[in-house]
Amino acid sequence: MKVWKTFFCLFVLLVLARVPSASAQDVVIGFSGPLSGPGGGYGQDCSSGIELAVKEISSNGGLTIKGRVYRLRLERLDDRMDPTQAVSNAHRFVAQYKSPVIFSPTSTAVGALARINQIPGSSFLLAAYTSIHTYHDLGNRLLVNPTTDFLSYINAQSDQAWKRGWRSGAMVVTFGAYGDAWRRAFKQVWKKKGGRILGDFPVNYYTETDFSAPLASAIAAKPDFLLIGGPSATTALVVEQARGMGFKGGFIVTDQAKLDAIARMLKDKHKMDQMIGLGSVSDLPLPAVADFRRKYSNAFKRPPSWEAALHYSMMHVLARAMVQAETVDDPLAIRKALEKILPVAGDVYPSELFGIGENGVIYCGGVIQSVDNGAFSKTRYFLSFPKTREEFEKYKQLSKTREPENIRWWPIQ
Repeated sequence: MKVWKTFFCLFVLLVLARVPSASAQDVVIGFSGPLSGPGGGYGQDCSSGIELAVKEISSNGGLTIKGRVYRLRLERLDDRMDPTQAVSNAHRFVAQYKSPVIFSPTSTAVGALARINQIPGSSFLLAAYTSIHTYHDLGNRLLVNPTTDFLSYINAQSDQAWKRGWRSGAMVVTFGAYGDAWRRAFKQVWKKKGGRILGDFPVNYYTETDFSAPLASAIAAKPDFLLIGGPSATTALVVEQARGMGFKGGFIVTDQAKLDAIARMLKDKHKMDQMIGLGSVSDLPLPAVADFRRKYSNAFKRPPSWEAALHYSMMHVLARAMVQAETVDDPLAIRKALEKILPVAGDVYPSELFGIGENGVIYCGGVIQSVDNGAFSKTRYFLSFPKTREEFEKYKQLSKTREPENIRWWPIQ
């Protein structure tokens, strides 16, 4: 009898060891973005940042809320930048997984999702990634977005271009809400400076790989520079083809494309000479950047991008907000808890998030860089959201940058 009891106890212990803790529960974070086609690399960078954060949170024991342990899990669906597909994906995340948070990294999809994410009974916190901030004017209480307004990049880059003596440009920018907004705003800013736009030749960077026709028309106008931009992969193709067609002028690159990613694809940095664009995350002098770069490169066998860094930081902050709000299924409570979590600085995460406005815009810095003679310049770190010089100085003190002297105030004009 004693032997039988001993074997029975051992059997029960083995079974219990194989059964997950009854108190652990999955919380599914949804991601809907382009995961295939020319924009697939962009979507992969965004979702990889979330994935790395989710794995770190899980390896640290998950989230403990009111005595219960929650494990985060990322589910990804390809929307190919189609707003109808993005809405379908969101409905699936909510119906199948009850996802409290859904990430969306393209302006067109964000606009569609912002119309459905507040419906009672199927609401979700929309974690957008777009520099087009007009969606925040619609009063959506469940929209958050950790990206700098694209207007700040237009101001910063056009200033740098003007100092180079450029006076005329032509535009070969991607189609869609994002590209339309960039071209329209850039044209206004540039003309206000006294510059000229010699032509506007939009093309879909998400479906096309041959840009010879719009480039031929743009180059024929003999501009000092080309305004280009969309996903980094196809933007690199535009640069390659423009240089192959004999264009020797400069480039201003919209903030979606990243100079470091373009450099890896082109290999010859001299093709990027006279280029002004978003700075490399790896060159930003924040204490947390080196460790993030190491972890990300080890996990995905490629250097991190700004998409990866901001999505990584945002996922960590949202997880902390869930703990603060003591809920994983109340999107509004999680949103409100962000106000208590922020700010977070560059000694903890590779992206500094200084606070959040009532409209859901999360305040962060911008970084621009240029390429000349095959070499990258130092990054120019700037804040555009402070309304006054006094506000700027306050936020500057919060930053953990190793080069505080290089932070500048670049308010949106």
